[in-house]
Amino acid sequence: MRLFTFLLAALLCAATAAQAQGPSAPPIGLTASQLAVIVNDDEPNSVEIAEYYRKARSIPAANMVHVRIPNRPRKLDAEQFEALKAQIDSKLGPNIQAVLMVWTAPYAVECNALTAAYTVGLDTSLCANSCNPSKPSPYFNSQSRQPMTDFKMRISMQMPTESVAASKALIDRGVLSGFATPTATAYFLQTSDVARSSRARFFPRSVTLPQKKLTIKTLQADSIENVSDIMIYQTGRDFVPKLDTLKFLPGALADHLTSVGGDLLSTAQMSSLKWLEAGATASYGTVTEPCNHWQKFPNSNVLLVNYLRGNTAIEAYWKSVSWPAQGVFIGEPLAAPYRH
Repeated sequence: MRLFTFLLAALLCAATAAQAQGPSAPPIGLTASQLAVIVNDDEPNSVEIAEYYRKARSIPAANMVHVRIPNRPRKLDAEQFEALKAQIDSKLGPNIQAVLMVWTAPYAVECNALTAAYTVGLDTSLCANSCNPSKPSPYFNSQSRQPMTDFKMRISMQMPTESVAASKALIDRGVLSGFATPTATAYFLQTSDVARSSRARFFPRSVTLPQKKLTIKTLQADSIENVSDIMIYQTGRDFVPKLDTLKFLPGALADHLTSVGGDLLSTAQMSSLKWLEAGATASYGTVTEPCNHWQKFPNSNVLLVNYLRGNTAIEAYWKSVSWPAQGVFIGEPLAAPYRH
């Protein structure tokens, strides 16, 4: 609790100080002008959803990048990935700090996640044993507002395209999150699944933060049900029950620590897509067996503190993962319910 309180106070003070510096200071969170949107012209859903997103977020036309990835493969090999990355990067200016890939698949490169390979580089050493530690991210728990400028890395996220209607609703939730800060609850569940509760040591203790209109509830429970005020939901299960009884607020973040939640189109475990389908705005999962290293999953304190200080969903999620190589980040990147 003391660690969380210290981090929260320090980061909120930093945000206040930055706001006091006036218009010369960079904004607290990334903006539409700093985001590139990557469109797969071989996928009609990608084209339609990307155009809807461009209009919804007023993305500059110069930030729209078109590529072709035929047949929607789930995984790219290293050569295919390097060609795709080079094509994308050749069209990006120095102002671009983040990238949104508008497709569900591909989402893996060899044994890495596509978003991680794009942002921090392909770590093929993991493929011999995916349970090994991976390269640490310099962006982890940083106060950087410009990851490309500060670390030469463009953070990235994928927007699923399985359903045009669902993706448009996801975009609408992200946009709506910027209009007002709701009264909300963050739920952190230490479940009976001991192996998948390895990050519970980082769960904040239950407390109310009146200035943010947020109540934190850290529970020993296997699930929650019939609640309608969720801003954050983190748990450890292979399948998370009772999602159909829940209501997520605009901008909500939700994820579960399990082996292959990021294998988005697999049914072996619950796909991270299920969080978005249930109403969350962003999520995270690993594409290959990571074992239960907490460093390979979102750190709850870091995620919460950075979201509360006004970071966007893509920033808060990326800052919360120390070893991101196997992790795919999905959702609407510019959601920012606490940037007020």
